[in-house]
Amino acid sequence: MSVIAARLAELGITIPTVVPPVAAYIPAVISGNLVFTAGQLPFVDGSLEYTGKVGDGHELVSPSIAKSLAQTSILNALAAVENVIGSLDRVTRVVKVTGFVASDPSFTGQPGVINGASEFLVELFGDRGIHARSAVGVAALPLDAPVEIEVIVEFA
Repeated sequence: MSVIAARLAELGITIPTVVPPVAAYIPAVISGNLVFTAGQLPFVDGSLEYTGKVGDGHELVSPSIAKSLAQTSILNALAAVENVIGSLDRVTRVVKVTGFVASDPSFTGQPGVINGASEFLVELFGDRGIHARSAVGVAALPLDAPVEIEVIVEFA
């Protein structure tokens, strides 16, 4: 068993199957020793459990749920990475995470939402998971998803 697979098992987490693209792109591309993923939505078994904007009001996705959706999105991104490099053990560094949060106009907690992805990467990869990051609020995301994550990783 690989080191990362063992760590995932320890955490009780399974890397999902690569989510098929919903438009004209591929889930991940290699350039040199970097993998760039397409934006990954929080799909679970092919569907979005939550849709809509993130905020603190009635009928909005709560920030705590959105944070867990960011972790789901990064798991989908890692599935895309693993698909193109064969094993997550080859990851030498998580370089950058970009997170998009479909936000109610009054919501300003995007960094806390994207922490769901960032904290998980550090938990999984240790120091190799510490990365640069952007957390951006947007008016809408594809398929009305609350969160979208893309990642750049270095590998050997």
